[in-house]
Amino acid sequence: MSFDFFETPLKARLRLFVIGVLVFSLFCTLFARLWYMQVMSSADYSQAATQNHTREVLVPAPRGMIVDAKGRTLVGNRVSLVITVDRSVLAKLPDSEQTQVIARLAKVLGQTPKELKDRTMLCGEPGASKPPRCWNGTPYQPIPVAKDVSEQVAIEVMERREDFPGVGADSQTLRAYPAPYHVNAAHLLGYLSPITTEELEKIDEAGQDSVPHRSDLVGRAGVERTYDAMLRGAPGVKNVIVDAVGYTTGIEKQTAPTPGATVVSSIDARIQAAVETQLRGALFNARKQYDKITKRKYAADSGAAIVMDTKTGRIVAMASYPDYDPGVWVGGISQRELDALYSPKSGTPLVSRALQAQLAPGSTFKPITTAAALGAGYSTKTRLDCSSFLEVGDRRFKNYESASYGMIGFDRALAISCDTFFYRIAYALWLKEGGNSGDINAKDPLVDMAKKFGLGTPTGIDLPGEVSGRIADRKWKKQYYDSQKDYYCKLAASPPAGTSAFLKQFSREFCVDGYRYRAGDAVNFSIGQGDTIITPLQLAVVYSALSNGGTLYEPRVVESWKGANGKTHVIKPKVKAKLPVSANNLRYIDKGLKETARSGTAAWKFAGFPLDTIPIRAKTGTAEVYGKQTTSWLASYTDRYAVVMMLSQAGTGSGAGGDAVRKIYETLYDIKPAPPATDPKKPQ
Repeated sequence: MSFDFFETPLKARLRLFVIGVLVFSLFCTLFARLWYMQVMSSADYSQAATQNHTREVLVPAPRGMIVDAKGRTLVGNRVSLVITVDRSVLAKLPDSEQTQVIARLAKVLGQTPKELKDRTMLCGEPGASKPPRCWNGTPYQPIPVAKDVSEQVAIEVMERREDFPGVGADSQTLRAYPAPYHVNAAHLLGYLSPITTEELEKIDEAGQDSVPHRSDLVGRAGVERTYDAMLRGAPGVKNVIVDAVGYTTGIEKQTAPTPGATVVSSIDARIQAAVETQLRGALFNARKQYDKITKRKYAADSGAAIVMDTKTGRIVAMASYPDYDPGVWVGGISQRELDALYSPKSGTPLVSRALQAQLAPGSTFKPITTAAALGAGYSTKTRLDCSSFLEVGDRRFKNYESASYGMIGFDRALAISCDTFFYRIAYALWLKEGGNSGDINAKDPLVDMAKKFGLGTPTGIDLPGEVSGRIADRKWKKQYYDSQKDYYCKLAASPPAGTSAFLKQFSREFCVDGYRYRAGDAVNFSIGQGDTIITPLQLAVVYSALSNGGTLYEPRVVESWKGANGKTHVIKPKVKAKLPVSANNLRYIDKGLKETARSGTAAWKFAGFPLDTIPIRAKTGTAEVYGKQTTSWLASYTDRYAVVMMLSQAGTGSGAGGDAVRKIYETLYDIKPAPPATDPKKPQ
């Protein structure tokens, strides 16, 4: 065995060579990598570096206009000077300095520091107010905290940048309401407010198209809500470059937004203004009159009026009172203003009485009863006694003011609004179909016809929030009994102090067999009293169908829209159903309603009106409401328009609404107003 303790010179040189080659290879690899990163990938790394100091900001699309049928602008846009606060800058300041900035800015803007701070907080973060007070957009986008500021305020803020870090002045587009003819139309047009996080999450889960963004304003009511996606358009995107402290230093790139569509409504601003004026006037006049029953002035707390094109189902005008200023939502609403809109003391102005008021229709229901009776064995030759009262069981059901007119037909019964005539029909049909049997499946021609006229279901109007009303038939009464039995049985057993005698008796009877559809329910149903309730819009659809020969249209407020490309899209009228009433019977009903304005309950309000050239068919209604004053109804139509007015707690149908409805027709047909006739008697 032998050992080499020393390498030969050749081996040493070989080892050094190998090491040199390895070192050289490593240097080559390093230089190649550096060259690749600096030359070949420089653009990618430059972009990545740029992204570290850029922010994506949405550029809102100009929201589309809403115009009336003549092209008059009902809702447009205007430019406003707005003060904004950049949270990303404010957050970098010490807490004490943030407080000082907020206090200084609040003083300049005339706000309280708390009010201003609320507007800069993100919705959902601890301590934030509820929308629309908080900010629901991205924190990298300047937050608007004051709208419509003066140029002096904007200049003061911009000149004192050291006192207002992160505060800027900008111009923004806000909703504007030109109000042609001084129209309000708030319940028709709707309003905007910021979208909430919960709504965005639901939209994401549903995978909807035309998804709004966090900073978007969305429609909350009226046309603004139904056609929101169309009006909103598509926002642009702006990538802004910011410095180390978050100030914007430039724009990297920008894509332009796509404006929203122009929505053309069927509303005629001239008619709408007249309807609003007459509705308010009728309510204010009613408040001056005394209720003979309660011996106090009428409350006349709310009302609605509708003008509908009977040939197409399009709404020409629709007003609700109390109303509100739609501009109150622009740029954010204060808590005080928001509370007032929901307050019962101010009449809950956000409620659209045309779509959401549910009231007994009173005698305006009688044409439906007539149509049902004529299809259930009665005829145009039928004659019944219009007596002063009709005894049903142990109760007397009286005619209005106990009037008696002898033997008359349906046409005269409609014209003079004879209750006992229709009581007799309802009572006879009730006996024929099972009477007090308690069979919830018993046939009822009156109920069936009411449903075929569209009552008890929404009309399908293209506005949100419509309610369905209620047909109080046998099935409904059984359901109501099941849900309320325990309450009324307890009330009957131990009524609290102060319970009225009526309520005590009602509770006792209801507890025993309140599910039965009694004769009293049937006769009340025939004249639009009892538990059946409808909306003013439903009644307008009914009378429109009487005008056009039996076609029930789905009412529409929007007739077309024009996109950013200028193309117009027409929304065609939609037929909901055809009435199962013969043409002869419709003509007969039309004859009776025509006499209402000539010699019946509305004649004293239409004296001097050119009824020969513009025949008006009408039906008055005075609906009794437990615990309240009567509801005034006047439903009418011509060959082209249906006009319906409802006045809550305002008196009789013709007495409270007759003059106002007449003036609406005078506006529709450009008739020079004539002094209305006076009559000491105010019929039903």
